[in-house]
Amino acid sequence: MNGRHHGESAPGDGSGIARIIFNGEHLPGRILVFCLGVELAFVVLDAVVNYAELTQLGPLQRLFNITREDGLATWFMVSQTLVAGLVLWVIFLVSRSRGERRGVQLAWGFLAGFFTYMSADDGAKIHERMGSVFSELSESVDPGDASGLAARLQELFPSYEWQLVMLPLLAAAGLFMVVFLLREIRDRQGRLLLLLAPVFMAVAVGLDFIEGLDDEHAWNIQVWIREAFGLSAYTVRHFAKSLEEFLEMVAISLLLVLFVRHLIKKLRARLLIDFRGQRAPE
Repeated sequence: MNGRHHGESAPGDGSGIARIIFNGEHLPGRILVFCLGVELAFVVLDAVVNYAELTQLGPLQRLFNITREDGLATWFMVSQTLVAGLVLWVIFLVSRSRGERRGVQLAWGFLAGFFTYMSADDGAKIHERMGSVFSELSESVDPGDASGLAARLQELFPSYEWQLVMLPLLAAAGLFMVVFLLREIRDRQGRLLLLLAPVFMAVAVGLDFIEGLDDEHAWNIQVWIREAFGLSAYTVRHFAKSLEEFLEMVAISLLLVLFVRHLIKKLRARLLIDFRGQRAPE
């Protein structure tokens, strides 16, 4: 990332000033190349080490299994989502320091909090657990009662419960992000990143929806693929999940690059963070 450290002696107290300089022109592109390279590597390692069983050691297979929640791919997804959240927090603080409109400040703060939550969600699987909570609660209610709306919705919804419970909220937050950022980001490249990321995320959610369908459901294209190409259920399900996880990671990578680009444009020159501590006695 073209960072350089420069030490300078501060007059009087003998301490130094540490400067970390980044080339803002090339930083977003390098972040994107790095993230895409890592994500493609996860797909290849999953296919070779885990699916093709390059090793018979189960722990190593699980480590590179992109579909598991405790592998390297999940760690990377959580990390880059958290970094995106941290970049948004910096944008929020810059917006506050410049006295921008209250609504703009609140919007940046909301997005920063949302991505911070998403990193926790990816790590702790909050949305899946909320779906399980909804399922358990709806099963304890008589569907014939007036209060049994949740149970009736669960019966009608054909896929995972988390999509019924959490997806409307996540979609609303995503729609807010797109609408707000379209007003803030005016250059063509930035808007392309902004529009591509939700498309990739929507396709990933669609794949997850299909994964949760019963084999008898008319929309389950995994069954059609299995029958058309003579593939096993495990093979189709695994690589559909691999594609889903890859698209999710790429979507977050695009947004991370978008936020870094916007922060650099917003700063124009430099960002000074001054930590003032107690001066050491002479």
